[in-house]
Amino acid sequence: MNIILLGPPGAGKGTQAQRLVDAHGMRQLSTGDMLRAAVKAGTPTGLEAKAVMERGELVSDAIVSALIGDELDAMGADTGAIFDGYPRTAEQARSLDGILSARGRTLDHVIELEVNEDALVERICGRYTCANCGKGYHDVFEKPKVPGVCDKCGSTEFKRRPDDNEDTVRTRMAEYRAKTAPILPIYEARGIVARVDGMADIDQVTAAIEAVLKD
Repeated sequence: MNIILLGPPGAGKGTQAQRLVDAHGMRQLSTGDMLRAAVKAGTPTGLEAKAVMERGELVSDAIVSALIGDELDAMGADTGAIFDGYPRTAEQARSLDGILSARGRTLDHVIELEVNEDALVERICGRYTCANCGKGYHDVFEKPKVPGVCDKCGSTEFKRRPDDNEDTVRTRMAEYRAKTAPILPIYEARGIVARVDGMADIDQVTAAIEAVLKD
């Protein structure tokens, strides 16, 4: 099974993708991760991408397509793929069709985690972690049992990500909408788009995704 998992930063896409990997043995294909791995490994596609980046240019769709093709070939036909961050344009959607078709694969589902923007801002801006052990907390939803003391390790030092602020989150939401707008109509016309409430409990989101996959 091959799916595209969509959702803005903070929607829980990474968590749900990992659950799909664990439950179904699928492979999450993140173009950013694949690009870094290919450059580090010195593959032919990686070397080509490295040369482009060293010139200060953007990596072309052709290179990204080659990366995806390489990864699918390495995975084998029995392993399903979760596409993360690709496609983002109509042209990339057409390219993905060709990549899959050439390997006897089809795209089965496009699943979007829908979120409420204001609630997502609250979710992201309120999160912080223990500076010592990394345990996550939230100003509203998950406070330490003893204020200012980590439940796990007892540390009193905490930290927040500098980009976990309202302006950054809303900018990311706008960017997400702009990037997904061109591709959703393509897949809606095929009847393979499903939307899941990304603001629900994590287990409920997982159950909803599983229900889509069984259709």
